[in-house]
Amino acid sequence: MSKKAIVTDKAPAAVGPYSAAVSANGSINVSGQLPVDPATGEFAGEDIKSQTRQSLTNIKNILEAAGASMADVVETTVLLSDINEFGAMNEVYAEFFADPYPARAAFQVVALPKGAKVEIKAVARI
Repeated sequence: MSKKAIVTDKAPAAVGPYSAAVSANGSINVSGQLPVDPATGEFAGEDIKSQTRQSLTNIKNILEAAGASMADVVETTVLLSDINEFGAMNEVYAEFFADPYPARAAFQVVALPKGAKVEIKAVARI
């Protein structure tokens, strides 16, 4: 199996011993994306909608760097600091995907890095 790290300046750089995404055998595994705007290094906003939009935009940009698109996503995992914000997150999430939608799991977690409200990871197949 050969694997390749996916890197783009249109998404935040990895800040530890991991890759933003790894492509291997037709699969692209995108690491969890916080709502960090790569141009500023800051969160795109304080509310769940703006943070969800930025996390998904980061995923979209990483996939494009790998020659894929959001239409290739088969699975996502959504981590929320407050499950009560699921509905608002879901409204923005629906803007990025079309039927047939990816499989998805969503969880409330105790905390996310930097106090984020959301982190989203994705798996795409090409």
